[in-house]
Amino acid sequence: FKSVTFEDSLFKNCVFEDITSLNTYFRNCTFVNTTFYNTDLEQYKFTDSELINCTFFHIRTGCQISFDDDYSAYWIYFVNFLGTLAVLPGNIVSALLMDRIGRLTMLG
Repeated sequence: FKSVTFEDSLFKNCVFEDITSLNTYFRNCTFVNTTFYNTDLEQYKFTDSELINCTFFHIRTGCQISFDDDYSAYWIYFVNFLGTLAVLPGNIVSALLMDRIGRLTMLG
């Protein structure tokens, strides 16, 4: 699940296996005879939910960073490119000044 919010849902005799859920939440849901195996669904993702006869095996923990939602690789490279363009006029002016007034004067 990438970014899903389940509200007022019933999950009966379900198996959640190998699930990575970055921004997935369950609000006011009911789980009956459900098995969670190798998932990262932790207790804080079940808001006002009822778990009846559910089992959790091999809960995953760790870094939950994803660049899929708001911080895609495109935006990271685009912002870096804009920052490089902002520095370019200063580099050109300093190179021209260095040729005109000399390197030692420029250092001073």
